[in-house]
Amino acid sequence: MEHIGSGVCLTMICSDICEFHNKTVLCGTTTIPTPTTIPTPTTIPTPIPTIPVPVCPDWDVMQNETFLLCNCTMARCIENNTIEIIPYECPPLKNITCTNGKKPVLVYDEYHCCQHYACDCVCEGWGDPHYITFDGFYYSYQGNCTYVLMEEIVAKHNLNIYIDNVYCDPTEDVSCPRSIIISYQSEVVTLINHNLLGAAQLEALKNGVHLKLPYSHQGVKILDSGINLVLEIPRLKVVITFGITGFSVTLPNQYFGDNTQGHCGTCDNNQANDCMLPGGKLVEDCAVMADYWPAKHIYQPNCHIPSVLPTNIPGPPPTITPCNPDSICQMLKSSLFEACHPFVSPDNFYQGCVFDSCHVSNPAVECTSLQTYAAACAQAGVCLHWRNHTSLCVNNCPSNKVYKPCGPAEQPSCEENPNEPTMNYTTEGCFCPDGMKLFNKESGVCVDKCGCLDPEGIPREFNERFEYKCQNCICDESTKTVTCKPKPCPTPPIANCTGPGFVLVNQTNPSDSCCSTFVCQCQSNTCPVYNMNCPVGFLPVVSVPQGKCCPERTCEPKRVCVHKDNEYQPGSSVPGPQCQDCTCTKEVDPDTGLFKINCESQKCQENCDMGYKYLKTDSDECCGKCVQTHCVVSVNDTKNLLNPGHTWSPPENKCQHYTCIKIGDTLTTLNSHIVCPPFQQSNCQPGTIQSAANGCCKICVEREKACKVVSMKMHVTHNSCQSNEEVDMPYCEGSCNTFTRYSEAASALQHSCSCCRETRSSNRTVDLHCLNGDVVPYSYTYVEECGCGHTDCTRAAVQPARRRRSSTLV
Repeated sequence: MEHIGSGVCLTMICSDICEFHNKTVLCGTTTIPTPTTIPTPTTIPTPIPTIPVPVCPDWDVMQNETFLLCNCTMARCIENNTIEIIPYECPPLKNITCTNGKKPVLVYDEYHCCQHYACDCVCEGWGDPHYITFDGFYYSYQGNCTYVLMEEIVAKHNLNIYIDNVYCDPTEDVSCPRSIIISYQSEVVTLINHNLLGAAQLEALKNGVHLKLPYSHQGVKILDSGINLVLEIPRLKVVITFGITGFSVTLPNQYFGDNTQGHCGTCDNNQANDCMLPGGKLVEDCAVMADYWPAKHIYQPNCHIPSVLPTNIPGPPPTITPCNPDSICQMLKSSLFEACHPFVSPDNFYQGCVFDSCHVSNPAVECTSLQTYAAACAQAGVCLHWRNHTSLCVNNCPSNKVYKPCGPAEQPSCEENPNEPTMNYTTEGCFCPDGMKLFNKESGVCVDKCGCLDPEGIPREFNERFEYKCQNCICDESTKTVTCKPKPCPTPPIANCTGPGFVLVNQTNPSDSCCSTFVCQCQSNTCPVYNMNCPVGFLPVVSVPQGKCCPERTCEPKRVCVHKDNEYQPGSSVPGPQCQDCTCTKEVDPDTGLFKINCESQKCQENCDMGYKYLKTDSDECCGKCVQTHCVVSVNDTKNLLNPGHTWSPPENKCQHYTCIKIGDTLTTLNSHIVCPPFQQSNCQPGTIQSAANGCCKICVEREKACKVVSMKMHVTHNSCQSNEEVDMPYCEGSCNTFTRYSEAASALQHSCSCCRETRSSNRTVDLHCLNGDVVPYSYTYVEECGCGHTDCTRAAVQPARRRRSSTLV
């Protein structure tokens, strides 16, 4: 051990500043020898050289207190303001097992003096969606919102990562990651997939503006492998990939260990605290925890944010519906991925694949489980060619690229800068074939040799000469650019043009499209104007004779007949001489080339329809005409002729009348029907029924006031009680046969009397309502039929009968 006086500090070569207990002092120039105890090479590989001894103010430490002096040198304050130099001894390395299945890595302690094993932070998500936290804990979550995927508990590097989940299947309430939002320092970048359930449409945005990839600015790189977008922060060794419906976030433990929270959990190799709520409270179900991590600084009015913290009381286990997953999920446990099983367990990815198979209608989502597992295997050093074993997950690359499951995220190009830091991160994607590299990072063009790109984007080797748009170009090696000069052309000869319509023009040389020549060209707008009219029946035909420019006219006959400067089509009638019918034929007239006209004597139509008569006229017309003389009446498919002004009725229906009337020069049948008045035979006197004069209706001599039933409605009243409603109370009324005549047999007047009375009746009952509130049933006689009943004649009975008869005869 060595002792130095008060105010002396031991420093390393990296700095001239001493730091201890938040106190910084400037170092002087005095030197001291190297400490006697040097850490083992496994803990501090670099030896400590001889360094200047600083002169510092009084130490702000207590007696016997041990503190870091500087650069892996410890000191202890002893009596009399003296400090004792203590060698910094590193503890022995201890192997650890990472709960996320990754290989442990060596990291330095807080003083950057000793190394120990730690587990880097790798969080993965895929499907609809399934998560594996930084510590390897698997859970599924179907939230439809933007959430905190990872943020620092204590802000050190200003890195925050958010995930935007949206419902992605119309038949199920399942969500998929639509985008990953990365906020680093002053940069905010969004990696988004515009087509969740089909061919991925990936895009990188910065503050909502499309980025042209590859992109590099302020320590952030974004690359496109053709299948995934890869965002790198080389200074922090951060790698974030985003693909079809999956992502992975890789953070070094050196910078982010024990300092993460959100959906990806706390990166401390301890799964027990992965389901942590904001504020530090733990719950048993990470799917419950995920609800409490919305991105609060992003306005999301439709997101459900729980207002009450959950309890740790476990609920009933979820009901699992039996499901037979697709065979593609079994591939994860098959020999295809067997080489990776010792390094990365397929169980979580198989579980996610089964869930997607049972809950998502689009089977392509199941590919994300295989893709994410293959990516995890690639990072563990196991590269698997798996896509060509399934038709569902085949990925097509452009014709100039080849598919590789493990290619460099930052592909080699002709613009490689050896001083630019790279992370050598691999990803699957579309790459240049072996032996080729990208011409530059932006072009996407693969070349065998580096050189220049011509204006069409075609690679050219250095000093290569080529022609482009009538320019002689060369790929200049000194400037690595294409330079062009106009191509020289010979002077074209001048041609002599003759004939109407031909003009001398300058046009492209057919043998050399870059040069011009003079030719005689036909321009019809310079031709003279010809008279294009032809006689009736003829069509002007314009043609350009061989070797000429301007058109010439000829008149060709049409396929028509011509009569008095009018055209007629074949088969049509043509006006001709009187009493002749003329028709246009298809026979060609050899003299004119037109069709001939054929005429025949006109044939008169003398057969007239029923009711018409053919009559000759005295006019100059060739034929007579059919003149209407009768009306035609059709009844039951039988036609009858009816003279004008006459009326006719069918024998079987005398009520139907047909009358032939003349309206102008036309005879028209008028149809009418007699409607008979109501006729009741029972009201007729016997022997008086006969047909009316029209032969249609029946008439008779009616009985005068015959005895019959007469309807009547009335309220029934009895002893101050009355029915509520009127009741039917029919009665008999009418005359009966009553006479007094002399009887020779009796030698006296014989009297015969009959009166109108009921011949059939019944008793009916009605309820009568009394003033005191009682309801009393009451029976009355209901007349159903009336007739004349014989009775003895008395003076009192005969006399009224005579009066009734007298009144009937009046």
